[in-house]
Amino acid sequence: MKKIIKKTGIAIMAVSLAVSGFLVSPKAAQAAAEPTVNANAAIAIEESTGKILYSKDADKLMGIASMTKMMDEYLLLEAINDGKIKWDDKVTISEYAYKVSQDRSLSNVPLRLGEEYTVQELYEAMAIYSANGAAIAIAEKVAGSEKAFVDLMNKKAEKLKIGEHQFVNSTGLNNEDLKGGQQVGGPKDENKMTARGMAKLAKHLIKDYPEVLKTASTTKKEFRKGTSDQIDMTNWNWLLPGLIYGRKGVDGLKTGTTDYAGMCLTATAVEDGMRVITVVLHANGGGAGEHTSARFDETNKMLDYSFNNFKVKEVQKAGSKVKDPSSIAVDKGKEDTVGLVTKDAVKLVVPKNDNAPKLSTKVTLKDKTLEAPVKKNTAVGEMEVSLKGGDKLGYLDGKQTENIDVLTANDVEKANWFALSAQAVGSFFTSAGNYVADGVKGWFN
Repeated sequence: MKKIIKKTGIAIMAVSLAVSGFLVSPKAAQAAAEPTVNANAAIAIEESTGKILYSKDADKLMGIASMTKMMDEYLLLEAINDGKIKWDDKVTISEYAYKVSQDRSLSNVPLRLGEEYTVQELYEAMAIYSANGAAIAIAEKVAGSEKAFVDLMNKKAEKLKIGEHQFVNSTGLNNEDLKGGQQVGGPKDENKMTARGMAKLAKHLIKDYPEVLKTASTTKKEFRKGTSDQIDMTNWNWLLPGLIYGRKGVDGLKTGTTDYAGMCLTATAVEDGMRVITVVLHANGGGAGEHTSARFDETNKMLDYSFNNFKVKEVQKAGSKVKDPSSIAVDKGKEDTVGLVTKDAVKLVVPKNDNAPKLSTKVTLKDKTLEAPVKKNTAVGEMEVSLKGGDKLGYLDGKQTENIDVLTANDVEKANWFALSAQAVGSFFTSAGNYVADGVKGWFN
């Protein structure tokens, strides 16, 4: 986050501290048209299904600033989970991390050159206070150098299929602000992603490492408490309950600000059991790098719209009988067919006032016939499920329907030799009869 020591930022922070604990209540539930989001790009999704609820230029490649640190968090939490790094591991501060950390016009906690800090301390400074020097130190700890870490970022982006992107550093700063430490890209390059890509990254981060929300939702914490280096850190996500624009249910995720990227925010909130993820890229309403309410205002528009108009509903239970087709043919079995059922329950995002949504389904089978023996719960195809009438936005991964596996409902044993012989004889006479009938028909043609 760039240029944080400004009169506007200080004034707003003062008000934030004065009114700490005040919550902005979500608007009363009422059906509404799509909001007009004043940002260059934006998206809102339901987290569990990936259903897109709102979209504006969501595939436009743009600057993401310190929202970059969500990828840092993913890679660090992955390394922790894999046992490669521990929270109490020591990190020695390099000259590069030290130089960047001393610039208080950037979001930072000053680090001492050559001193050791724990991974936990640096992670909290990065996640809560968007500390750039701490992000560099973590990158160096995970990969050995920022250049190597950027390579990991790009590989992870490909694996998570986040789409078009550009990573040149671990902080999200413009390369010219790295105090000569630039290792990837040009002198004025910045990290870029799409709003859709940021939503995908947020979804993966929350699903794979839900513990990230504990830190992301921390409003205030002291860095190096009880030492001469103690710094009070207040989370830059002022939508968190207890901060100036506090909203009930918000528990993450990451802000970002540079002159190029403008004011950005990836947020997430839960209401009535539904989690929504929103992304705002370059929210309008303030000057370059200025702290105004724009990104929070535009995020609130999408959260209000999402929670007031939609809910997640189980529209079909796991193991439900498939109606069309209801069965699949079985060759050489004791039964000629076997019934079909769905593997999983189907949950869809539906209009909030619709308690009996009408569904559209389509089943595609891998084969027309199975050969006995057939085991129960054998996957034989897939069912597409959507609301009748559909929608134009689809899902985060580009699909337009919810897809579930179709399984066999029960076992079908292979018929014994006598039954198989009888089947063969029956097939012979059927074929012979057809042959004779066709021949007789030919006499009269």
